[in-house]
Amino acid sequence: MTVAAHEVGHALQHRLGYQPLRWRTRLATLAQAAQQLGNGLILLAPLVTVVTRAPSSAGIMLIAGLASFGSAALVHLVTLPVEWDASFRRALPLLDAGGYLSDTDRRYARQILTAAAFTYVAASLASLLNLWRWLRR
Repeated sequence: MTVAAHEVGHALQHRLGYQPLRWRTRLATLAQAAQQLGNGLILLAPLVTVVTRAPSSAGIMLIAGLASFGSAALVHLVTLPVEWDASFRRALPLLDAGGYLSDTDRRYARQILTAAAFTYVAASLASLLNLWRWLRR
């Protein structure tokens, strides 16, 4: 019930034109394209070095490709306030207004929603660690 209310919170955000949700959606689309481009740049960098005999051009391609990995971390960080809003400004008030949760259940519902929100923090950190792994090479 808690997760369903959270998703209703997203539906309300969408219906009301909640600006951070719109920004996050646009950013996610751009980040996906950037990551695909970045993967291609990383894969093509050695070929460009061989063909052009100019390691600097391949180096620039490699740096741009690696920078695209940072876009995933940015999307996850921007997503966190959107998730927090859907959970705590929308879902919990709906559950409270409907009388769906006892006091004990409300405490557990808050824990579930907090844990779900922090999955985006973990995903952002995982993206940064992935970027760091590539940068070390």
